[in-house]
Amino acid sequence: MTTATHEQATDKSANHEETLGFQTEVKQLLNLMINSLYSNREIFLRELISNAADACDKLRYAALDNDALYEGDSELRIEIEHDKEANTITLRDNGVGMNREDVIANLGTIARSGTAEFLKQLSGEQQKDAKLIGQFGVGFYSGFIVADEIAVRTRKAGTDAADGVEWRSKGEGEFTVSDIEQAQHGTEITLHLKDDAKEFADEYRLQGLVRKYSDHIEVPVRMPKTETAKDDEGNSIEGGEVTTWETVNEATALWSRPKGEVSEDEYKAFYKHVAHDFSDPLTWSHNKVEGKLEYTSLLYVPGRAPFDMFDRDGARGVKLYVQRVFIMDDAEQFLPLYLRFIKGVLDTRELSLNVSRELLQQDPNVDKIKAALTKRGLDMLKKLAKDTEQYQTFWNTFGSVLKEGPGEDPSNREKIAGLLRFASTHTDTATQEHALADYVERMKEGQQKIYYVVADSFNAAKNSPHLEIFRKKGIEVLLLSDRIDDWLMSHLTEFDGKTFADVAKGELDLGDVEDEEEKKAQEETAKAKEDLVQRVKEALGGGVQDVKITHRLTDSPACVVLPEHEMGYQMRRIMEAAGQPLPEVKPILELNPSHALVTRLEGAEGDLFTQLSYILLDQAIIAEGGHLDDPAAYVKRLNSVLTA
Repeated sequence: MTTATHEQATDKSANHEETLGFQTEVKQLLNLMINSLYSNREIFLRELISNAADACDKLRYAALDNDALYEGDSELRIEIEHDKEANTITLRDNGVGMNREDVIANLGTIARSGTAEFLKQLSGEQQKDAKLIGQFGVGFYSGFIVADEIAVRTRKAGTDAADGVEWRSKGEGEFTVSDIEQAQHGTEITLHLKDDAKEFADEYRLQGLVRKYSDHIEVPVRMPKTETAKDDEGNSIEGGEVTTWETVNEATALWSRPKGEVSEDEYKAFYKHVAHDFSDPLTWSHNKVEGKLEYTSLLYVPGRAPFDMFDRDGARGVKLYVQRVFIMDDAEQFLPLYLRFIKGVLDTRELSLNVSRELLQQDPNVDKIKAALTKRGLDMLKKLAKDTEQYQTFWNTFGSVLKEGPGEDPSNREKIAGLLRFASTHTDTATQEHALADYVERMKEGQQKIYYVVADSFNAAKNSPHLEIFRKKGIEVLLLSDRIDDWLMSHLTEFDGKTFADVAKGELDLGDVEDEEEKKAQEETAKAKEDLVQRVKEALGGGVQDVKITHRLTDSPACVVLPEHEMGYQMRRIMEAAGQPLPEVKPILELNPSHALVTRLEGAEGDLFTQLSYILLDQAIIAEGGHLDDPAAYVKRLNSVLTA
C-alpha cells in the first residue's frame, strides 16, 4: 500500500525539497490517535526510544559483514536533550539511519499496513479507540501526542555526509522532505512541544520516563549532566562548567539477567517494547537453558490480539539474537503458526552469525529450539489455565488460533486438546468455557464417547434436532459453531482414551446409557415401519441416500444425517466458498415414528404423500442450518399441503 501521495513537489537545486501528503486514512488515524491516547501521552518517549534501539540493533547486525558502517564510531547509544526555553526535546541515535526512500516509506505510514481496513473498526469513542490503536501499534507518530511539529534529520550508515535527509511535519495534512548535510550517521528527532506538554522539557521528568519505560533497553540511553568545577576550597569556578553524558537506563539485556533480579514491572515494560503494545501481557515465561543446546527465551502471551492475527502470512515470531547480537525482528521459524500470537525474545549461541533466512531454516538446531519453545508456550498456557478468569480472557481472544494446533502439530495434540474450551449443553450459553477434562469428568455411567454437534451459529447448534435424545437422557454435547470447528474435529480423534462422535453423522450409539429393553423396542418399531420407509424412499427418489426410522428425535418429525466419515455441512460450505469443487453428497433422512406429521404421512396417498415426504426432507435440511437448492419449490409444496 502506498502511504504517501505527491501533492506538490518543488526542486530547490541541490536541496531537493518535496512536500508530500499523507494518505487520507493515515491522516484520519493520526488525528484519532492523538486524541484517543491523550491520557497515555508519556508513552511517546518509550516508542521513540524503542525505534532508536531497533536502529542500533540493525546497524550492529549489518556491521558484522561490514564494520566500515560504524564510520569509526562503534559505541552505539541513544541521546536525549531538552531545551526549556525553546520548548523542545531532541532524541538521537547513531544507529543504521535512513535514506530518502526509507524516510518517505517509514514516516509516511503508521506502524503497519492495512490502515484502511483497520479504520473500519474505529468508532470515535476515545476509550475504545485507544485500545484498538494499541493493537495496531503507534510507533513514531506517538510524538504528535505531545508535539505540534516534529523534525527528523537522518543519514543512512555508509553513505556520504551530503546524503542526509530532513523530514518535517505538523502532523496535519502533509510533510516535507529535503536533502541536507549530515555529518553523523543515524537519526535525530526534534519535538517542538505543545503548550500543554511543557512538563516534558524537564530533566527529571525525562529521566523518570526513561527509567519507567526503557530501563531494559540494551543500548545505553544518555542525557547530558552539567557540573560546575570547584576550587580547593569548594567554591564554584566561574566559567568552569563541564558537561558529561550520563547513562540513565540499566542498559543490560533484560533477558540475560537472572529471573530473581527482574521485577514484574520490568517484565511488563519489556513486553511493551517488544510487542509495541501499551497494555500489559497476560503472562510470560523466562528460561535459560544450558547443556548441549544453550539459549535464553522470554515469551509473552499478549492481553489483546494484534490487528493482523488472522493473516497467517503476516509478521510474527520472536526477536532473534545470537549472543546478544540482534539478527531479525520476526523469526517465525521458532514457533508454530498456531502459537503466532506469542511475542518475545530468543537469544542463542547455537546459530552461526552469518545466517540468512534460508540458512536458518536448514540449521538442525532450529528444529530443536522450536520443539522446546513450543513446549514452553503450551506449558505457559497450561499454567495460565489455572486462573479461570485470566484464561477465559486468553481464550476469547486467541482460542480460534489455538484450534489450528491439533491439525498442525500432531505430536502435541493431546496437550493442545487439554487447552481447548467449548460451549456445551451443560450450561447452554455461547461462552466457550468448558474443558474436555471437565466434560469427561461429567460423563454418564456407561457413556463411551465425547459427543459434539457442529453448526454455522451457536443458536443453530443449541437447537439442533440431533440433540433431542441427548437432552432427554441428560447426556452432555459440545456445541461447536466457529468456522474452524469442523476442520478441528477432523484432526481431534480422541481425548483421555475417549473417542469423539458427531451426533449428526452415522448411526447413533449411546453405548451402555441405553438398556437392552430400549434397544429391543427400537428394533421392533423400525421393523413395523419398514413399509413406510420404503414408500418414502421411492417418493424421494435420488434426493436421499437412504431413509431410516430413528430414535434420536423426541420433538422433531425428521432429521438429516451424513455418513460417519463424510465431510460436514459447515466444512463443505467453507470449501465451496473458497472455490473448491466437491462431489455432491446425499443425506440420510431419519423419521421420528412417534411424531404426528409422520403419522399423517403414513396415512397419506398419492401426490399428498410425495409432497409431505419432500416437505419433511426440506424442513430437516433447514433445521440443520443447510440451504435448499430450490426454496421456491419448498414453499409451493407447503402451500399446497396447507390449502388441501
